[in-house]
Amino acid sequence: MGYQVPHSFLLTLMVFLPALCYSQDTYIASRATYYGSPDCLGTPTGACGFAGYGRTVNGGEVTGVSRLYRNGTGCGACYQVRCKSPKHCTDEGVKLVITDYGEGDHTDFILSVRAYSKLALPNMAIELFAYGVVDIEYKRISCQHPGYNLMFKVHEHSRNPEYLAIVPIYQAGINDITCVELWQEDCQEWRTMRHAYGAVWDMPNPPKGPLNLRFQVSGSYGEKLVQLRGAIPADWKAGVAYDTAIQLN
Repeated sequence: MGYQVPHSFLLTLMVFLPALCYSQDTYIASRATYYGSPDCLGTPTGACGFAGYGRTVNGGEVTGVSRLYRNGTGCGACYQVRCKSPKHCTDEGVKLVITDYGEGDHTDFILSVRAYSKLALPNMAIELFAYGVVDIEYKRISCQHPGYNLMFKVHEHSRNPEYLAIVPIYQAGINDITCVELWQEDCQEWRTMRHAYGAVWDMPNPPKGPLNLRFQVSGSYGEKLVQLRGAIPADWKAGVAYDTAIQLN
């Protein structure tokens, strides 16, 4: 995947709207299991549409979820998960990034092999895997991606100029992107992108020229609008991720 910083990046505008109650300070009881993969990492075919990013983000310590998927709004969210078997598991547990949807045996989480093994005490991973499903507790936490700003990756199925699909990646903080819009210069209006599936937003016949992008973020502070001028260049290419030069806290 290629990364680029947009040359025409000029403006970041954040507009704060009335605050909402949005935090999780306490752990919630649930269950977790795991899925197999050849390299113990995530899957590049996950329901969030992250492709290769979903396989290796957070060192492959990723998870599929059921109700926490929230029709794709939960994609990219981070959770602290702790196993409730003191005999087998560490006190800290593992920090996970949601990259997929999945349902198990009354479970909220289906972890990658690497993530599931991080629940275990030293030399206890084999015994933990033998259980298949374990009781856990979880809470949402702030995502941290050291060294990376928020990026918008152009999905591989995009075709310039007929069809554009984008995927936000390296989304830090505790926040959800709930709306994405592109500026249509000739009509002097914002056009709303469709929430296609997972973390993918798309639009047929997108505006031409460097793309001004505006998105709504919901988080612990409430809601805000973030506006980026020239976030995606006119000659955008499928598979390339464009750096916004900002981080969401």
